[in-house]
Amino acid sequence: MTRAVLPAQVAPPEFALSALVPGAIVGVEVIALPVQPGADTGDLVLGPGAVELEEQAGLDLLAVAETHRMTGAVGETSPVVTPEGTADNPDLRLVLLVGVGEGRPVDVRRAGAALAKAVKGRAAVATSVPAVADDPAHAIEAFVVGMTLGSFGFHWRSTGPAELPVGKVVLALGADVPEDAGTLARSVALGGAGWRSRMLATVPSNLKNPAWLADQAEEIATAAGLDCRIWDETDLARDGFGGILGVGQASATPPRLIRLDYTPAGVSARAAKKLPTVVLVGKGITFDSGGLSLKPAQSMTSMKRDMTGGAVVLATMAALADVDCPVRVIGLVPAAENAVSGSALRPGDVITHWGGRTTEVNNTDAEGRLVLADALAYAVAELAPTVVVDVATLTGGVKVALGQQVGGLFATDDTLAARLRDAGEYAGEPLWRLPLHAGYVEKLASKVADADNAPGGPPAIVAALFLKAFTGEVPWAHLDIASVGDVEKEWHEWTPGPSGFGPRLLLTWLGSADPVSGISG
Repeated sequence: MTRAVLPAQVAPPEFALSALVPGAIVGVEVIALPVQPGADTGDLVLGPGAVELEEQAGLDLLAVAETHRMTGAVGETSPVVTPEGTADNPDLRLVLLVGVGEGRPVDVRRAGAALAKAVKGRAAVATSVPAVADDPAHAIEAFVVGMTLGSFGFHWRSTGPAELPVGKVVLALGADVPEDAGTLARSVALGGAGWRSRMLATVPSNLKNPAWLADQAEEIATAAGLDCRIWDETDLARDGFGGILGVGQASATPPRLIRLDYTPAGVSARAAKKLPTVVLVGKGITFDSGGLSLKPAQSMTSMKRDMTGGAVVLATMAALADVDCPVRVIGLVPAAENAVSGSALRPGDVITHWGGRTTEVNNTDAEGRLVLADALAYAVAELAPTVVVDVATLTGGVKVALGQQVGGLFATDDTLAARLRDAGEYAGEPLWRLPLHAGYVEKLASKVADADNAPGGPPAIVAALFLKAFTGEVPWAHLDIASVGDVEKEWHEWTPGPSGFGPRLLLTWLGSADPVSGISG
């Protein structure tokens, strides 16, 4: 069989900071200026750099905005063509007025996404959009993330990509340029993590199988200076990972378990042993047919993204050094394809997980919890974690509960839940906490095994309770991101397709000064 080859993909824009105003940046084709609603009804306020550009180009930008009936609402864009440029910048061809609303970080992020879509195919743009915010560092991060993810594209066309992102973005912020040189680098890392997660989730499953995902992990480890270990099917059988093996046994491409280890820069091996350890576990089902409990055809069309949790973990691990994460982090991705064949798991089969706990498999389409259980049991027993967080597109029930704009959060520790929720709000990947209600535990009872993988009851809660049994007394959080795993239409920085939701919030949390303080075991 000829192996599929992924064509070269587009890259995110490059970013640079400048203490100049936008009109002073030479060589850019586009200048983008922010527009906000004024204090009085109907008034508009033009942002930094507008006065200077009006003088250079002989423009009345406020009149243009009013002619286009701009209100300053987030995401509005109005173009002004400048075919002959200016004396200072003859390359200038377009001025874009961009609505930024109140100028909050969420507004700046969304304005960045709108700008990204408006300048696709251009070589370079200079903008002062982030300068409208009160918190320059947060505004830069929000804007860079918005422009990065708003530029996202994936293709497998013989003729190449239909669109190209803008090549370079100069944040011309004048006196508002932050003194911390790391602000931009951190912002680029966060946007890049979202891009990587989305890209991995979008790759079709005729290429993306467990071995391919393991290859991506090895490349990430090499580039990011991480330690890497891969279990193949022989290793998994020897070490007793019955959940991963069971789910993957019907596939022509055998399962894998991926492990990546991060230690903060400059920390010796001896000192690293004394650091807190966070374990991240990401569901890596590279395609989910449902197994013998076969999904309807329409429900299968998006299942190449059922490894989004694994993509989130890989993207997060790749960027930990860029956000100066101060703790040890171990990423685990149990990867398998849930296929249909004569060797498939059958309803009623019993599997033995790592560590000996057994599960009666009454629905082969509830497979994600089976692979996660192996990885969680291994992590708790072997890795001495301070905290464990798993990420998975796990249940349709969470989508029914929360819609498509908020991810589900379960946690055994209130401080951990608050940290993750706050990080999600800050980063633009919001979570809503749901209860681990003990009254539903009895629904997991099986007559022949330790648990049933598909009992009745509220699906998201019961699935979380199934996983909780494998986490011991370690503080644990479960992110069920099935609600936000797919994007149906353009919505600010979210473009249609797999979302890759999660790495920005994890990196915001793990990049804080002390991510695990106050979390009790």
